[in-house]
Amino acid sequence: MAALPKRIIKETERLVSDPVPGITAVPSDDNLRYFHVTIDGPDSSPYSSGVFDLELYLPDDYPMCAPKVRFLTKIYHPNIDKLGRICLDVLKDNWSPALQIRTILLSIQALLGAPNPDDPLANDVAEDWKQDEKRAVQVAKEWTEKYAKSKEIATTSTTEESV
Repeated sequence: MAALPKRIIKETERLVSDPVPGITAVPSDDNLRYFHVTIDGPDSSPYSSGVFDLELYLPDDYPMCAPKVRFLTKIYHPNIDKLGRICLDVLKDNWSPALQIRTILLSIQALLGAPNPDDPLANDVAEDWKQDEKRAVQVAKEWTEKYAKSKEIATTSTTEESV
């Protein structure tokens, strides 16, 4: 395997030494271009109680092209499809080599807080969002409860069971 570019090493070190609040990105032991990511749902969003698993991969031509990112946790969101693919401008046409992994992850977290049904990837969800936003938000909350391990559960200790 080719040596990892200095840029990827620096970005990885910064993610570890100066983590983004509510986001973790840990490189895989097998492939340092592949990251296991968790993003906490933003407060005051339908996703606020959830912790979402994602995968991020840095292709060989990174940073000249965008990282590949997708949700592994099932989510009800107009800009994220059933396969976990994300419709986000900085992952497509607005990618710039000046952007970094942390910037992309912050943009994804912001997208959770501001769904955009006018630029959908999941057309059915976008239609629901446009026709009855209140109901769509309720479904998003239910899916978050069901599929995204909640922050409360993730931080609860299991020592009570040893009584």
